[in-house]
Amino acid sequence: MSGSAKLQFRAVQGEAADRPIAAERQLSVWQRQFGRSWVHQAAFLLLLATVWEGYGRFVDNPLLVPTLSQTLLAMWDGLVGGELTVRIGNSLRVLLTGYVIGVVLACLLTSLAVSNRFGRDALSVLTAMFNPLPAISLLPIALLWFGMGWGSLVFVIVHAVMWPMALNVHTGFEGISPTLRMAGQNAGLRGLRYVRHILLPAALPSIISGLKLGWAFAWRTLIASEMVFGVSSGSGGIGWFIFVNRNLMETANVFAGLLTVVLIGLLIESLIFRTLENATVRRWGMVR
Repeated sequence: MSGSAKLQFRAVQGEAADRPIAAERQLSVWQRQFGRSWVHQAAFLLLLATVWEGYGRFVDNPLLVPTLSQTLLAMWDGLVGGELTVRIGNSLRVLLTGYVIGVVLACLLTSLAVSNRFGRDALSVLTAMFNPLPAISLLPIALLWFGMGWGSLVFVIVHAVMWPMALNVHTGFEGISPTLRMAGQNAGLRGLRYVRHILLPAALPSIISGLKLGWAFAWRTLIASEMVFGVSSGSGGIGWFIFVNRNLMETANVFAGLLTVVLIGLLIESLIFRTLENATVRRWGMVR
């Protein structure tokens, strides 16, 4: 840079320094609303719905790809007629039973692991053995042990929930910094107060992550298990509803069952887990 250019640059810098600089740019109402996450998600869902409806009309073969409007009509008929409503209730009842048992067992295993060295090594071996094992592969054993009933489904759901949940919770406790632990001890916290005020808040992001992971594994395991053997024709859930309608070539009902699975997953994620995150770890600034 030449000498004259340097002088001009410094002059511009000096003029800019003399001028007041706005702290932030004011956004319009439209820009503020469009910047919200839920607007982006709603727009993306609307795009997917439009593509689905357009592709269904383009194919014009309801046996292969029913349109979104045909699927929604089939779902409405199933809900009003009561068949789909009963299947949803059956699936959620089995799912909640297996999910709660799996979470409790995972917490017990994690408590054993954080309390002594033997428990930590035992949990490490057990998660290495059983976490990669697909829950659906245990169905033959479950049928032998518990027969053709809800007990078999609960067994495979417990397996699907327990290991990823235990692994996440244990990782959360192991990841707590020594500085934070010493700060709690120096503050005089001991026993349950130490766990409540130091360990649980610090490990909460991993605990919530484990809950979400366990829920996802349990939901997909349940639907797959119901599609394989359906418990019994009178008490099957959504998976059984999809399987039966596939045999009857009622493709719109099959898509209605699949859409129901997706919508229930979105509702659980949005209403329960996101609310829990907003009330705890996001409010505390632990995650963005």
